[in-house]
Amino acid sequence: MGHGFIKAVYKDALEIEFAKLGIPFTREKPYVIRYKEQILKHSFIADFIVYDGIILEVKTSKNIIDPHVKQTLNYLKASGLKLGLVLNFGKPSFESQRVIF
Repeated sequence: MGHGFIKAVYKDALEIEFAKLGIPFTREKPYVIRYKEQILKHSFIADFIVYDGIILEVKTSKNIIDPHVKQTLNYLKASGLKLGLVLNFGKPSFESQRVIF
C-alpha cells in the first residue's frame, strides 16, 4: 500500500491479511485499567490482539519513538500480556519494534 494513509486504513488492511492467513485476531479490544484496586472510568483499546497474546500497536509516524514503546509497555502491564509489537507504516519502508514486559 505504501506510506501516507491514516492509521485506520492500515488496520483495515491488516484485518484482511490476518483473516486471509488464518491468524486469530481481535481488533480494537478494550482493556480496563485498575488503580488501587479500582477500575478507572477510562480504558485503553489495543489496536489488535493476535494469537490471544500479542498486542499489535499500529502507528503512522516518521519513526518509532520512545513514547510509542512506553505506550505499548503500559498496555502490556494493563492487559497482563507479555509481548507487543509496534508496527509503523509512516515511512517509505515498514518498520517494527518488539516490546517485552
